[in-house]
Amino acid sequence: MVTHILISTVTVGSGGAASIAFTSIPQTYTDLLVRTSYRTNNALIYDQLRLTFNGSTATNYSFKGLTGNGSTPTSESSSSVASIKVAPGGGNSATANTFTNDEIYIPNYTSSNAKSLSSNGVGENNATEAYVTMFAGLWSLTNAITQITLTPESAGNFLQYSSASLYGISNT
Repeated sequence: MVTHILISTVTVGSGGAASIAFTSIPQTYTDLLVRTSYRTNNALIYDQLRLTFNGSTATNYSFKGLTGNGSTPTSESSSSVASIKVAPGGGNSATANTFTNDEIYIPNYTSSNAKSLSSNGVGENNATEAYVTMFAGLWSLTNAITQITLTPESAGNFLQYSSASLYGISNT
């Protein structure tokens, strides 16, 4: 039986926030799941999320992604970078009061192997330009994951009511 246990939820307050972080992640689950709902103060429609583990911003991450924007599909790939792209949109030029939603799945987060993740999400926008993405990423270090930090790609801030929830998944 697979169980999902809510570990923590972070909701951004009225002043906004430069990042959302989960610290002291318990090492008692098999996998992790992060669900986000966010919007940033970047003036663009498309403002992806970046993810790091354990506070590491060294260039030990890589990712591949597919994006659809309502007219033109694109793909991208990066290696030896300081974070992983994981979500599709959320800029402040999207339809007012709409938030991007994303799920990030991290299997075997306590193992002594490199850590992988997969994410999928949709950037809501009541227009012809809206976004859907799928990303796969790798952190080449072998440390157990004890911290996850999410930041807007634009180096802007998350707006009020943006949130992220961390779940522990057990295969028992």
